[in-house]
Amino acid sequence: MFVSIIIPTYNRAHSITYTLDSFLQQDYPEEQYEIIVCDNNSTDNVKEVVLKYVEKYGEARIRYMFEGRQGVHYARNTAAMTAKGDILYFTDDDMYAKPDLLKKLIPVFEQNSRVGCATGKVLPKWEIEPPKWIKKYCNNALLSLNDLGRKVIIKDYDMGVYSCHEAIRRETFFETGGFPPEYTKDIYLGAGETGLNQNILRNGWMMAYVGSSVIYHMIPPARMTQKHINKVMANTGNTVSYLEYREKNFGKGDLRLRYKRYFKQYLKECKRILGETLQGKMTLRFIPAWASYYRARALYDYQIVSNEKFRRMVMKNNWLK
Repeated sequence: MFVSIIIPTYNRAHSITYTLDSFLQQDYPEEQYEIIVCDNNSTDNVKEVVLKYVEKYGEARIRYMFEGRQGVHYARNTAAMTAKGDILYFTDDDMYAKPDLLKKLIPVFEQNSRVGCATGKVLPKWEIEPPKWIKKYCNNALLSLNDLGRKVIIKDYDMGVYSCHEAIRRETFFETGGFPPEYTKDIYLGAGETGLNQNILRNGWMMAYVGSSVIYHMIPPARMTQKHINKVMANTGNTVSYLEYREKNFGKGDLRLRYKRYFKQYLKECKRILGETLQGKMTLRFIPAWASYYRARALYDYQIVSNEKFRRMVMKNNWLK
């Protein structure tokens, strides 16, 4: 199967070389895959860096393109529309793939025609030794990491498929309308790969995890902080409100009850965190993290019911048009 590797980039000239080198050295026939780098308004010299690779390896193997709309998922969608692959493989500009990543991952599509999306193991590559609490409690989805072992798992639910290590059947991707953007230049819209994954499952496709397909996520010091974890939790809150609105279509009259429920749920989380912290199973750092989550939900709910333009974007189904 021909594979298109899609890498959005924004101001990461310092790390994208590691990503490109790792994918150019795949133990997979070089005539069976291409690499597309989509520059999302970078202000550093990433274009110059990528074009040197294009000059060295040729456009048949690696291409540079530009997407001016700010938002990583705009870049992913735009690149996908130019891709030639039977399989669209999405990753990021701060990843390092093992040489057999494609060789291990792609066969799951050949062996099971109902698999529409597949991922594998995402492990951390710490740039410095992380704080103990980060390593103990955040070595997971909070840093887009995923380790379910070395086995192959095929299920009808999202097992933690992140767009830093996500392969999607071409027909699956286009029939589901692409990635709903998360960040745009001015707003956080919500959903991203979570929204896309739900659409994939809703259309009857299965998801696969291939534990022998491994990629490393470079984790800089800035992501090993309370501030970053709070931000991740806030983004999760936005995403959950986005998905909930698309299902339940709540209005202004529902806000008071929703806010009351959020407050009760937050108090319940605080009680759980406090109890587990006393048992040595948790850290109090998740109290402000959950506060960020519920605050984001409250603000998102208000925006969605009071801003018609925002609401129309939330209800948009196809982001490839």
